[in-house]
Amino acid sequence: MIGTYFRKMAGTTQSPPRVGLAEILWSWLGGFLGIAAVAYINYGFLDRTDLVMVIGSFGASAVLIYGAIKSPLAQPRNLLGGHLISALIGVTAFKLLEPHLWLAAGLAVATSIAVMHATKTLHPPGGATALIAVISGPKVTNLGYLYALVPVAAGALVMLAVALLVNNLAPQRRYPEFWW
Repeated sequence: MIGTYFRKMAGTTQSPPRVGLAEILWSWLGGFLGIAAVAYINYGFLDRTDLVMVIGSFGASAVLIYGAIKSPLAQPRNLLGGHLISALIGVTAFKLLEPHLWLAAGLAVATSIAVMHATKTLHPPGGATALIAVISGPKVTNLGYLYALVPVAAGALVMLAVALLVNNLAPQRRYPEFWW
């Protein structure tokens, strides 16, 4: 019984093949332009306000929407829905359990995973978006539910716009695979 359990960890397939240089360069360009656009808005326009535009989970989203564009987890429904749902859940968990951040953090991430599954919006960076709502301190927590709009929805929309532009420039790339 224990041996069967550990054998499951051996994997069942081979590592995927390397991608070509062109794919690497297109992924790099998308990642650079997407994050730079969000950061430009943050540092160029919002820096002197109480709003933020750059959150860590956008780095993970960039990997998916510029580097793994065929993945179901990288599609617009997942990008936008996963972040937005997770942001709302994270803020709610913080508001309900603020004195107990360890509990709020676990509940926010776990509930985000469950709701993203149930709504077909699974986007792994959404778990980080929920966690950020709980642990980031006053700059983020003071936003309350506004966090779901700025930075989350606004930033994800900017990154999606860049993904649509860059990912479709190359003849061998196509994004998205589906919308809804």
